[in-house]
Amino acid sequence: MDATPLALTFRAVTPERWPDLRRLFEARGGPSYCWCMLWRRGGGGSNDSKRDALGRIVEQGTPVGLLAYERGEAVAWCSVAPRESYRALGGATDPEGVSVWSVACFFAKRPLRGRGISGRLLEAAVDLARRHGADVVEGYPVDPDSPSYGFMGRCSTFLAAGFVETGRAGRRRHVMRLELGPAPRAES
Repeated sequence: MDATPLALTFRAVTPERWPDLRRLFEARGGPSYCWCMLWRRGGGGSNDSKRDALGRIVEQGTPVGLLAYERGEAVAWCSVAPRESYRALGGATDPEGVSVWSVACFFAKRPLRGRGISGRLLEAAVDLARRHGADVVEGYPVDPDSPSYGFMGRCSTFLAAGFVETGRAGRRRHVMRLELGPAPRAES
């Protein structure tokens, strides 16, 4: 495996970046079978209907996640959005006014896997959620030997990013949370 650090940049998915997301998902090995709609409201139907549903969400300006770019090409994805934009994922009920964002999926092109991309995507997801006013970021990762839900990330990645386990969601998924403090103030 290549140990050269990847020079990645991270960008939120916007209508202008939708073509990049489509290329990533439709490329060989990409997640075009689900379009990251498994946990989103209105996520059923054919692959084409899932793609079109995600495209409509992006077009409306609703946050859906972020892309990692290497040399101008989208090479990885993380689904991160306000928790209410998903179906029930299994997290705690928070008091009214607490903004919770959920990290529900990771994808990286196969040649880049095993090079720390998930941890860097998670860091960028937390930053994106913080910039949008989130109070908490929640994830639903699994143990390394889990036979399913691996796309939701591994517990070790979330623990390394400072998340704390707060419960379980079903038999395999852990619920992990990161409480965000106030956003850093820009120096004047």
